[in-house]
Amino acid sequence: MQNKTIYKIKPEKHNEKDLKRIIQDYPELKFVSLMAVDLYGNSTEEKIPIKEFIKDIDNFLYGIAVQTDGSSVALPGIATLNDAKIDMIVDVDCDWFIDYNYNLLDEDTKRYVGTIIIPCFLEHNGVRVDSRSILKKAENTFTDEVFKLIKEYPEVLRDSDINAEDVEKVYINTATELEFWVKTPNDKAEIEALTTSESLQEQYWTKVNGPVRTALEETLIMMDKYEFEPEMGHKEVGGIKAKLDSKGRYSHVMEQLELDWKYSTAIQTGDNQLFIKNLVEEIFIQNGLETTFMSKPIDDVAGSGMHVHLSVSLKLKNGNRVNIFNGKKEDFLSIIGYGALMGMLKNYEIMNPFISSTYDSLKRLKPGYEAPVCTVSSLGLSPEIPSRNRTVLIGLIRDINSPMATRFELRSPNPRTNIYLTTAVSYLAMLDGIKYAVTKNKSAEELLKEISKKQGETFDYLETDREYRSEEDVFENYTEQERNSLFGVAPRSIYENVSNLDKLPEKTNVLKVNDVFTDEIIESFKTSVINRWKQELCKRIINEYTNEIRELKPIHIQEKALDNDLAIWTKINEYRKNIAKDSTHYNCLFTKIKNAINENNYKEASDLSIKLEEDFEKLRKLYYEYRKNIIDF
Repeated sequence: MQNKTIYKIKPEKHNEKDLKRIIQDYPELKFVSLMAVDLYGNSTEEKIPIKEFIKDIDNFLYGIAVQTDGSSVALPGIATLNDAKIDMIVDVDCDWFIDYNYNLLDEDTKRYVGTIIIPCFLEHNGVRVDSRSILKKAENTFTDEVFKLIKEYPEVLRDSDINAEDVEKVYINTATELEFWVKTPNDKAEIEALTTSESLQEQYWTKVNGPVRTALEETLIMMDKYEFEPEMGHKEVGGIKAKLDSKGRYSHVMEQLELDWKYSTAIQTGDNQLFIKNLVEEIFIQNGLETTFMSKPIDDVAGSGMHVHLSVSLKLKNGNRVNIFNGKKEDFLSIIGYGALMGMLKNYEIMNPFISSTYDSLKRLKPGYEAPVCTVSSLGLSPEIPSRNRTVLIGLIRDINSPMATRFELRSPNPRTNIYLTTAVSYLAMLDGIKYAVTKNKSAEELLKEISKKQGETFDYLETDREYRSEEDVFENYTEQERNSLFGVAPRSIYENVSNLDKLPEKTNVLKVNDVFTDEIIESFKTSVINRWKQELCKRIINEYTNEIRELKPIHIQEKALDNDLAIWTKINEYRKNIAKDSTHYNCLFTKIKNAINENNYKEASDLSIKLEEDFEKLRKLYYEYRKNIIDF
C-alpha cells in the first residue's frame, strides 16, 4: 500500500537518518530547493536533484549547502562584483514544505513530482545578511532583553500576578492575514462599476461562486493538509459580480479575497506566508484565474493589505503560558504592553521604510479605503468593552474571555511587504518602548496617560508636538491638515520614506541594538529599495501611464459638442501634453523624472513623481466628467 502524500517535514526529522528514510518512502520527491530571502524580500528557488542532496547530505545539513555569486539576490554594497560569494546555510529549525508540480506525474509512482523547499540563510564572508537571519537575531535580542528586564525589575510583573522567579522563557508569536485580487485573464472591469460596488458594500463577505469558489475552497483544503490551520476565507470589499455566458462559463471575474490562518513563531510565520502565496497563485491558475498581490492594483478601488499580528508570552516553570500584554482587569494593557505599543508609535518613521517599500504600497495608504494614513493607535472606549477601530495604524485586539489572544494589529503592511524585516523592526521598536517603561519604573496608569497625551503636553518618551491615540474615525473626524498636525505627515514617495533612516539617526539606532541591523545592512537595504523605486517609476509606472494617456481620446462629435465638452477636453489635452509630450522648448513630466533619475537627483525625481500622481488623478477625474457628458458618439 502506498504511503499517504507527505506535505511537510518537521524539524525533528531534519537529520540524515530520517531524511533518507523519507526520500526512500516517497520516491516522487525528485528535487530540493534552497529558499533564502534577500533584503528586498525576494526568495530564491533552484532545482537540485534529490540524488545530489543525498550524496552530499552532511554538507547540506551542517555545512555550506550551496555557494552562489550573489547575482540572484538583492544585497547591493554587500555582494559586490569583486566580492560576490554568498554561502547558503540550511535552517534545520523550521518546517520544510513539499511543493508539488500538479502538471507532472512521476512515472514510477504515478504521483505528482515533489520538491522539498528548504529555507536557508545567506552568509557573506561569514556574516549572515538575509532577511530571515535578521529576524532570527531580532527575535533572540528581544526575548533575551525582555527576560533580563524581568529579572532585573521583577516589580514590572506586579499587575500580572506573576513572580519573576517563575519565568522560564519569553516567546513571540505572529500571524498575518492575506488579501489579494483575482480575475479572469484578459477581462477588464469598469472602474466606476468597482467603486460603486465598493461603496454599496455589495461584495464584502458575500457568497463566492463559480471558479473563484472552487479555487478558494481548494486553497483552504490544501492549507489544512499542510497544517497551516486555516481559520477563514472570504470575499473582501472590492469586486463586482461576474458575468455568465450562454455556455454557462464565467467571465469578467474581478473579486478581492482574504485568507486567515493560525499564528506561529516569527520566522515560521514568514515562511508560511511565502508558501501560501505560491499555493494560492498555482491553485487559482489551475482554475483559469489570475491573482495579484500588488497592494494597489486598481486605482480608486480598495487595495490589498496584509495585517500583521504581534504578541508576546511568557513560559513559566510550571509549563503554563501567560500573555505578557495583559494587565489588571481595569487596565487596557500591562506595563510591558503599553511600552511595546509606545515603542512602535514613537519609532514608526524608521519602521515604515521596511513595511512600505514599493511604489503602489504608498498608493494604498490613502483616506477612504480603510487603510492607515497616519501614526495613531486605538485602545478601545473602555477596558471592559474591547473595540476595533479600523482607521488607525496599530490596533489593540483583546478578548475578555481569551486572555492569550491579546495582541497588536499592524495594519499598514501589504502582501508584498517583506514580512521578515517588518516583524524584526516591529519587535525592536517595541523593545525600545519596553525598556523605557520598565527602567523608568512607570505604572500602567502613567503610561496610559502618556499614550493618551494631547498635542503640546510633555512626557519623558513620546514627542511633545504629537498625539498617539484616537478612538474616533480618523478619516471622518479629522481634516487632512489636522491629521498631519496631530499624528505626523506620512511619506508621499518611497524616496521620502527611505530618507527617514538618515534624517532620524536616534530612531534608526533602535534597529542597531546588538547589531541586528548593521550600518552595512541598512545601506544595502536603502540601495535595493531606491534601485527598485527607480526601475518601477521609469519602466513600469511611466509606461503604464503612457498607455493610459493614449487611451484618453476625444470622443465628442465636433458639430454636436457643447461649449462645456470643448472646454473640458482642452483642459484634458493640456494635462496629457504636460505629463507625456515634449516640445522643442519644454520637457514633459515623464522626461523630467527620467532626467532627474539619470542625474541621481532623487529628491527632484521624488517631488516630480508626487506631482505626477496629483496631476494624473486630476486628469482621470476630468476625463470621467468629460465622458459622462457625451451622448453622441
